[in-house]
Amino acid sequence: MAHIVVLGAGLGGVIMAYELKDQLGPGDRITVITKEPKYHFVPSNPWVAVNWRGREAIEIDLAPVFGRRGIELKAVAATKVDPAQNRVALADGSSVDYDYLIIATGPDLAFDEIPGFGPQAHTQSICHVDHAEKAAEAFETFCANPGPIITGAAQGASCYGPAYEYTFILDTELRRRKIRDRVPMTFVTAEPYIGHLGLDGVGDTKTLLESELRQHHIKWICNARVKDVAPGQMTIEEVNDDGTVKQTHEAPFGFSMLLPAFRGVAAVRDVPGLVNPRGFVLIDKHQANPTYPNVYSVGVCVAIPPMGKTAVPCGVPKTGFMIESMVTATAKNIALALKGEPPRHQATWNAVCLADFGDSGVAFVAQPQIPPRNVNWSSSGKWVHAAKIGFEKYFLHKLRRGASEPFYEKLALDMLGIGKLKRTT
Repeated sequence: MAHIVVLGAGLGGVIMAYELKDQLGPGDRITVITKEPKYHFVPSNPWVAVNWRGREAIEIDLAPVFGRRGIELKAVAATKVDPAQNRVALADGSSVDYDYLIIATGPDLAFDEIPGFGPQAHTQSICHVDHAEKAAEAFETFCANPGPIITGAAQGASCYGPAYEYTFILDTELRRRKIRDRVPMTFVTAEPYIGHLGLDGVGDTKTLLESELRQHHIKWICNARVKDVAPGQMTIEEVNDDGTVKQTHEAPFGFSMLLPAFRGVAAVRDVPGLVNPRGFVLIDKHQANPTYPNVYSVGVCVAIPPMGKTAVPCGVPKTGFMIESMVTATAKNIALALKGEPPRHQATWNAVCLADFGDSGVAFVAQPQIPPRNVNWSSSGKWVHAAKIGFEKYFLHKLRRGASEPFYEKLALDMLGIGKLKRTT
């Protein structure tokens, strides 16, 4: 009888618990530790931030769902992971011992690394539903007195798709309100070129996204480093390929949403042998930590090296299908470990993404994520918008039922029609 603890209940943590339940024996226990007892569908946050969705439409109360599957939920924040003692300390002073630990915390949002940055200062975020709701309030205030908008992703960011999504969703909403003509828009990104996405592009994303920005009268600044933000004013350094400053922009804004850099959460940060200097969990090809082999990690919190050197730091995204493949490999490898067998399953690291633009969108598939690829495909059209809505409904329906089937594989097969994608090898 083993006790498996899942730390975190975002996308990775929830489906991790579901897949583990299907792999483990009747005497094994699963406990999910999370500071937030409700799951929120993060891909819908751009819609929440313009009041196209309410919070209640994208959230799931995990206690009854987990209860039906025989999964214990401990809704208390973790304060420190002690892998040497196989223990997780909690904010209420208690602790939880484990035989196996899966770290699925997601990231800590590093707003403090730029002066004046983030929802507690002068820019908005869509990384969390709380932030998205605050952004929606700020946007309504902005619409009463329109002016310039700055959107994008700051230096060190590793999730660029939502930045593009929200930019075009804003454009759509401004056009619907008949005030787009009063709102100059600028997209600011650490990417070396539009459509890089932290992946050195996928298919023709460079051309597709540049064309979309031009058609929607949105200017852009690449190789951008945000120096500081003051009320209504942002200082942006545009950097040459050699790292020298090409131009400093003093950019006014009435509303701004920039995605921040990520780092590991405080509960795992600075644990020797567990994480890299940025606080991301070190893993081998089987999702296990090399120092502590009974500790695994999935999702955005894992350490992945960048695609290559860029003038401004660009992280690598972890898309839903990638996370799903990490989860499947981890569940199967823990099941093997409980039988005394060595791990043999590896995540395939394929990237599948639907980027909604409000009334159209761009989709891409990278198989595998890192070039050279077997599949390197991108496309655009109104069908992407419809597909994203359909997938949101499908995903939340299945999650509420406690289903453990591969959600993103279903997306790839049913909506993109690109053939079977392997989740593990």
